[in-house]
Amino acid sequence: MCCKKNRGEVVRGSAWALVTGAAVGIGRQYAERLAELGYNLYLVDIRKEIIEEAMAIEHHHRIKCVPKVLDLSEVGAARRLHATTTEEGYEFDVVVNNAGIFSFCDILNTPLERIEHLLQLHDVTLTTMCRLYGEDMVKRGKGRLLNMSSYSIWMPFPGLALYSASKAYVKGFSEAFNRELRKTGVSVTAICPAGIATDLYGLSKDLQRFGVKTGILMSPRSCARRALNAMFKGRSVVVPDWWYRLLIPICKYLPSFIIRPLRRFTMKWQK
Repeated sequence: MCCKKNRGEVVRGSAWALVTGAAVGIGRQYAERLAELGYNLYLVDIRKEIIEEAMAIEHHHRIKCVPKVLDLSEVGAARRLHATTTEEGYEFDVVVNNAGIFSFCDILNTPLERIEHLLQLHDVTLTTMCRLYGEDMVKRGKGRLLNMSSYSIWMPFPGLALYSASKAYVKGFSEAFNRELRKTGVSVTAICPAGIATDLYGLSKDLQRFGVKTGILMSPRSCARRALNAMFKGRSVVVPDWWYRLLIPICKYLPSFIIRPLRRFTMKWQK
């Protein structure tokens, strides 16, 4: 009797997936999970460690794994990446736009260069990736695009203006683009996770472990699994964990008398 396939599983080595920001955290878990499902991987990251990570994944999962060191916050980086992968003959059934920068700082205290890099990476690069690889997928009549948004889009708090606004664009763009691609065989999914136990926020390992144990934070592996399941189902926008969905109205309409002391408390975390 044949074993039941996991959602999204393919014959090992028969399809390719591209993951950005794949060296650590959620990106690394996206790569691991896609390798478990049988995909060959093209992994992109600004960190040179991506080369060693790719070798480890390739050896462990017996799939092909190609590393690419590239700063996707540079102007034109998405075009160059697409040109390279096209010239080398890669066709991707899955593209995960995971690369990101966290910023928790008042706008007037944020260097202009950081603002430009963050918006370029989160919005311009992501949109260009979806435009170019999405067109390739439509021509083949199949494909999945997964974009990392954030729960912070419902939290317009001081210090999060830049980050939450850039991620709100990702959610709105993904939702609309998914509707445009209806009946093409291609879907676009935006995942909006709340806190994840990674180094992105500058939390210590002890705090990360405490957050996961108490349910305040989600593990990167759990986030990646849920996001990929939603993507393979063709869902448009997903908030992992049902209880975070219930809190959205509270976050959106939190009164000023709560936000003001919260801001005073969080000023020491701004960076």
